[in-house]
Amino acid sequence: MPRGKIQRRVLEPDPVYNSAVVSKLINYVMEEGKKTIARKIVYGAFEHVKKETGKDPIEVFELALRNASPQIEVKSKRVGGATYQVPVEVKGERKLALAFRWIITGARSKKGKPMAIKLAGELMEAANDTGWAVKKKQDTHRMAEANRAFAHFAW
Repeated sequence: MPRGKIQRRVLEPDPVYNSAVVSKLINYVMEEGKKTIARKIVYGAFEHVKKETGKDPIEVFELALRNASPQIEVKSKRVGGATYQVPVEVKGERKLALAFRWIITGARSKKGKPMAIKLAGELMEAANDTGWAVKKKQDTHRMAEANRAFAHFAW
């Protein structure tokens, strides 16, 4: 029996940049509910980006998100006894979620530096169309391209 639509919560914009997307990034960086530490990391990364590039960190951040967001991905679909990797278009909310996840994972995989500097580096690399997150996006697109023959199974 259907229980009705789930109401999505509207995220408060962050206090410094007044942006809901930055607030969402802070929530993705946060571990074990330690939001103040996550804020320090994100704001420190933005300061580092501003110092390194001389550009507005929000512009660099938005460009990095655009470059790391996938347009298409593969989903498993079982047909008969076989499982096919079917290419499907990625919707808006999931695009953002994947881009955040890949940027943060790329930053965390680097060793030996504070997280703020690693995150800043990954953001700048993504803005320049390089880095781990962009490579992951390209791999995802390549996988979808390779499985284009199964597109007719898309639901």
